Amino acid sequence: MFKILTTIATIGFASSAFAEDAWMSIPVPPAMPDAAEAGQADVNGISMYYATYGNADDTPILLIHGGLAHADIWAGQVADLSTDYRVIVADTRGHGRSTNDGSAYSIELLATDYLSLLDSLNVEEVHLVGWSDGANIGYEISKTAPDRLASHFGHAGNVTLAGVDPAVETNEVFGGYVGMMAGDYAKMSPTPDGFEAFVGGISEMWFSDKADGLKLIETITVPTLVVQSEYDEAILAEHSAAIAEAIPGATLLTLEDVSHFAMFQNPATYTAAIRDWLNAQ
Repeated sequence: MFKILTTIATIGFASSAFAEDAWMSIPVPPAMPDAAEAGQADVNGISMYYATYGNADDTPILLIHGGLAHADIWAGQVADLSTDYRVIVADTRGHGRSTNDGSAYSIELLATDYLSLLDSLNVEEVHLVGWSDGANIGYEISKTAPDRLASHFGHAGNVTLAGVDPAVETNEVFGGYVGMMAGDYAKMSPTPDGFEAFVGGISEMWFSDKADGLKLIETITVPTLVVQSEYDEAILAEHSAAIAEAIPGATLLTLEDVSHFAMFQNPATYTAAIRDWLNAQ
């Protein structure tokens, strides 16, 4: 799997320079604004990077990034949302500036990490905005600790392996993303030469069996917006529809003219969708 991804990473960067449609390229996000607080939290046997922005007293927003990424991909959203919300971001275990203790990656473990982080920050409840693996973490927390979530904006997640488009393994745009994250990993990680092993571990998690996933989310009570991109390279549209159908009261939103990487490609529209969702709660 890693060899496939690294091969298409090179192709993806080369082709994206000539792309005309927003969904065919991945712009580099701007720099993060200055944080109100940032540091490393000792949770679950790891050192987890986190940062907070804004000082509003209402329920905070927790932004959880996708696989291979890091907190700084949310720069466009943080700059906007932190004007009237407290916003929390973090690097998931083994990603960005966070460490791993040798544990195998699983959505269940990553969800536990985030709950422990919230405990360390004395935060009882959040609005969770999750992208890709972040959405999957959101679905897990919705099942296991629903009292910690005021709502869940779940973009491009999957609860069964059947929800993944097999074509993603050779998709050029997704390959460009892998290449971008490889560069960021080398700059940020405490193990800068470990990207190949890191991708291998994450890939095992991505391709693990989730056959009963749709059944398990039928008990979710957290208000949920299931978000699908029109040109998503990784998640099948019918799978997002099935998630929205399975979760009681959930709504489905399709973001037009963007791909799996919508927050990079059209940050203003993406943030507006988050705001619309929060305003409806």
